[in-house]
Amino acid sequence: MGWINAELALTAIAAMMSPTTLTFSVLALVLGDRPRRTGLWFYVGALGATLAIGVIAAFVVGDKAASANPSQPKTWVVIVDVVAAILLAGWVVRALRRPVNQKRMDGMVEQMSKIASSPVIAIIGAGAALANPGGFIPPALKEISETDPSNAEYIVDWVFFFVVSLLPVAIALVLLVVTPKLADRVLQATRIWLLNNVPRSPRPSRFFWRQCCCETESPA
Repeated sequence: MGWINAELALTAIAAMMSPTTLTFSVLALVLGDRPRRTGLWFYVGALGATLAIGVIAAFVVGDKAASANPSQPKTWVVIVDVVAAILLAGWVVRALRRPVNQKRMDGMVEQMSKIASSPVIAIIGAGAALANPGGFIPPALKEISETDPSNAEYIVDWVFFFVVSLLPVAIALVLLVVTPKLADRVLQATRIWLLNNVPRSPRPSRFFWRQCCCETESPA
């Protein structure tokens, strides 16, 4: 079972490093005037959606991928692993060779700037839709199922997967509570970095002009 648990841990780390999840999570914290509020409800949204998937899977999937001999996984499990590895390798190669989509990046910033100042329910919905582990969910479901878990064990393993996959946001929220001044300085520096380095389309959005003016305008 050790290699299966290691596989689950690696999947959780890969989900944590997912560029899309990381980008949306960072933007949720740095683009709003109240990062603790936005970050907390964004995290709650992701937590609710992901845990709901895990609870349902505990009863629907259960131990269907478990083998009587852990060293000899079921044939369909091996096929899924091979296909997933090929798709992941292809995705990595494509991501490394593909140039930055400036229009998409500008749209992400524009979208998160609106969400950061939205009502709580909208932030929760955004977290559920944008901060879940996404494509890493099916492999994690399969890997937990391979351990032949009970329903309770399945949910515990799923909580572990979620906590690791969204660890950067959790750490940021803790820092905002424990050391708010330091966290605020880091967030401010990150915001300025984003404004100066995030690729933009040829016609910058009104959001960028407004933020740039706010950041560079000296007090009277």
